[in-house]
Amino acid sequence: MAKTKTDAKSGGRIRVLVAKPGLDGHDRGALILCRAFRDAGMEVIYTGFLATPEQVAQMAVDEDVDVVAMSLLNGAHMTAFPKVAKLVREKGGDDILLVGGGIIPDDDKPRLEKLGISGNYGPGTPLKTIIEHVEKIVQERDSGHSRNN
Repeated sequence: MAKTKTDAKSGGRIRVLVAKPGLDGHDRGALILCRAFRDAGMEVIYTGFLATPEQVAQMAVDEDVDVVAMSLLNGAHMTAFPKVAKLVREKGGDDILLVGGGIIPDDDKPRLEKLGISGNYGPGTPLKTIIEHVEKIVQERDSGHSRNN
């Protein structure tokens, strides 16, 4: 895969926080995503298991990430993802891209999108699709406005 463009926020590579916000012990997909983002030239931070939405939001702000990629397979996406989104916004992370993934019913995807959580990819989604989604939105945001960090 090609290296990503640099992003204005960090002055370097796109920074991604891969998160498992809640009680979900299935990490294979998240670990594959970590490797795919890294192989695409992104800087990756992984929360590990059992991170609370509060911890995910705080890490996102503290680590000055461009993206929070959340993964849940336990059906709690309509609780955990919106909570992370709310907390990230409250902590000043308005420019952080939120991406969802996991077992997400089609009926829930538009509701998550309205809350600012894009993608909402399921198992079997090509990694290239997810990477291109992240690169496209981060680049659009960077070219659309200057960040004062």
